[in-house]
Amino acid sequence: MKTRLFPVILTAALTSVMTLFAVSHFQHNVPYFDVASSLPAGQGPKQLHANYVSYNNNGPTSAGAPVNFESAAESSVKAVVHVKTTVKSRIIQGNNNDMFSQLFGPQKYLIPEQQGSGSGVIISADGYIVTNNHVVADADEVVVTFNNRFDTKAKVVASDPSTDIAVLKITTDKTLPFMEFANSDDVKLGQWVLAVGYPLNLDATVTAGIVSARGRSLGITQLGVESYIQTDAAVNPGNSGGALVNTNGQLVGINSAIASPTGSYAGYSYAIPSNIVRKAVNDLIKYGTVQRAVMGIEYVDKSISSEQQAEVGLDKNDGVYVVVVKPNSGAAKAGIQKGDFITHINGEAVNTKGEVQEQVARYHPGDNVSITYSRGGKEYNANVLLTNLNGTTEIMKGEPRVLGATFRQLNDNEKMTYNTDKGIIVTDIGKGALARQTKMLKGFVITQANNSPIGSANDLMAAASASKNMQIAGFYPGRQGMYYYTLNNIDGSLGE
Repeated sequence: MKTRLFPVILTAALTSVMTLFAVSHFQHNVPYFDVASSLPAGQGPKQLHANYVSYNNNGPTSAGAPVNFESAAESSVKAVVHVKTTVKSRIIQGNNNDMFSQLFGPQKYLIPEQQGSGSGVIISADGYIVTNNHVVADADEVVVTFNNRFDTKAKVVASDPSTDIAVLKITTDKTLPFMEFANSDDVKLGQWVLAVGYPLNLDATVTAGIVSARGRSLGITQLGVESYIQTDAAVNPGNSGGALVNTNGQLVGINSAIASPTGSYAGYSYAIPSNIVRKAVNDLIKYGTVQRAVMGIEYVDKSISSEQQAEVGLDKNDGVYVVVVKPNSGAAKAGIQKGDFITHINGEAVNTKGEVQEQVARYHPGDNVSITYSRGGKEYNANVLLTNLNGTTEIMKGEPRVLGATFRQLNDNEKMTYNTDKGIIVTDIGKGALARQTKMLKGFVITQANNSPIGSANDLMAAASASKNMQIAGFYPGRQGMYYYTLNNIDGSLGE
C-alpha cells in the first residue's frame, strides 16, 4: 500500500515546486504573501488604480485630488455671527369670559424673561446680517457676537415669516468680513458643503457633508415658501440662521431646520437656497416686506396617494397637476386650465411643490415667467404675468396684508395712552378669513395671538403660520375689557 502511494506523493511535490518556480520567474520577484506596511518603500505589491472623486462648486474635480475645506472654513467663520435674543418679562391678561374672572376680575399672569440664540451671516461690509425669522421673532433685544468675541447690539430691519428670513443691521465704522452669494441653481447632488454656525451655544463650529436632495418641502408653515436644500452636514439647535457654504466659501443657503425625532441632529438638515435668500433680503431692505409673486393657481404633486395620482393622471405625466385656476389671474389670462400639467418654469423642470415655489419665489409682481405645460398629450408654452397676493402688480410697501386685513403699528403716544408695549391697529378688515370668521371691526388693537405678543403684521403672520387655529386678543380704544376672536382652519388664507 505504501509503495503505491509513494509515486503519487512524489508527483504532487514535483508539480508544486515547478509551479512556484514558474510564478517566481515570470512575476519578477513579486512576493507570494505580503503585508505592504512591512516592506521598504517601493518594494510593495503593485497597487490598483482606484481614485477618489472630489467636488467643488461646479462639480467634479480631477480624480485623486482630495477635498480641502481649510480656506472655505477659515473665511466662513469670520463672516458668521452668534445671534442672542432677549424677550423681556411681560404680564398677560387671562380670558374675561370664564366664571372666575367674572367673580374676581380679570386674572393677570407674569411671563418671565426669555433668552434664545441662533446664528447669522454678514452679507455686506457695512453691517447687514441675514438670519432666520424664527431666531429673532418677538425679540426685544438682539445682540450679535463676532468670531473674535466682540459684542454689539443689532436692529431688526425687517423680517418675513413666509420665507423665514430676517435682516439685521449693526452700526460700525469698520469694514466687516462678509460672505458672497453663490447661485443656488448650480448646487448639485453629492456636492460637498459646509454648515457654519453656533450650535448649542458653542463657539463657531464647522461641519461638512454633501447635498443629498433639493427642493424639499417640509410643511413647517401653512403658507411658507419651502424649497430646502437637504444635506447631511451636522446641524443642531443654534445653527439656525447660519451659513451653508460651498468649498469656495460662497453662501449657497441659510440653515433653517432639521428633521429629528429627538430635537437634535439625526442625519438630515435643511437650508433655504441662496437665490431665495438674496431676493428676500433685497426686498426687506428696500420695501420692508417680501414681494410675493403668484401665478394664481393651486396644484398637487406626486406627494399625494397613488390612487389620487392615477385619478388625475400624475402617475403617467411629469410636472404638477393644476387643480384650480383663479379668475383674472396671470395663469388664467395665459390660457392655463384646470387639468393641465405644468412641467417647466423658465426652462427648469418642476415636479414638486418645492421646485415650483423655488422658481416663482425669486420674482416680483409684474414679472413674466415662461411656462411649459401639457394638455391632452400635447405640449404648450405660455408667458404668465405674476401678481401680488392682492391680484395686482403693484409693489407692496410696509406691512403685508394678513388674513385679508391690513394693519399699522401703534405709535409711541398710543402705546403710552393704552398702556401697552406692542400692538397693531386694524386699518382695513378686508374680505379674507378675518372678516369671514369674526366680527372684528376696523380700529381693533391686536396685542396677542396664541399668547404671543404682536407688534407688527409680520408677527401676526408668524403666529398664523405656526397653526391652523388661532385665538386673537386685543381691545377697542374707548371700550373696557379685552376681546377674543377665534379663527379655525386658516391653512392657505394668510395672505387673503
